Amino acid sequence: MPIWEFLETYGPALTQGTLVTCTQFVLASLVAVVTAMIAGLGTLSRNRIIRGSSIVYIEIFRGTSLLVQLYWIFFVLPLFGLTLEKFTAGFVSVGLNCGAYGAELVRGAIQSVPRGQWEAATAINMTPFIRMRRIIMPQAFAIMLPPWGNLLIELLKGTALVSLISVTDLMFQAKQINASTYLSAQVFGTALIIYYVLARLLITPLISRMERIVARRLGKA
Repeated sequence: MPIWEFLETYGPALTQGTLVTCTQFVLASLVAVVTAMIAGLGTLSRNRIIRGSSIVYIEIFRGTSLLVQLYWIFFVLPLFGLTLEKFTAGFVSVGLNCGAYGAELVRGAIQSVPRGQWEAATAINMTPFIRMRRIIMPQAFAIMLPPWGNLLIELLKGTALVSLISVTDLMFQAKQINASTYLSAQVFGTALIIYYVLARLLITPLISRMERIVARRLGKA
């Protein structure tokens, strides 16, 4: 089947799947950013319970497969009385997995801020909260942005696994079309291009723009 005829026939289904993938990506990104900030700051806490809980979360979600985590959240948690709808289980599992990696980016970026900045903020009698909000985090944010771009691209690709619990994303639609037509080259070639376009035109420009904004505010532009 010619590619144009293929797109005319199956384009609507792939478009619908792409919209679901984008929604999964946005929601999973929010989960990842929030959990990364909480866990990243938690690892630097002097409270043993907070620090220990953050480390346990990071080690579990970094040390096990995203696929296994997805199955646990969707299939196993209901055995303990917590049932999540498949769409919710999808973005929560992907977000928590990437959030564990992001937590290390947050921790590393904060610790990379020159010690003199900490000492200067303390010298002018800033409280720990004000020091973190106004002095440390803006500089740490500039450090962590480039690796966060890579992590968000990995998160986008990770959303393809939600098709395994029947979330009707791009990969689910592609597999359904392939199962009925056996047009593997057209189906997965189109899916490959869509994922690339999303990463290249959605994530990369966003991170680049944020880097320029942060650099300008820090006087480094």
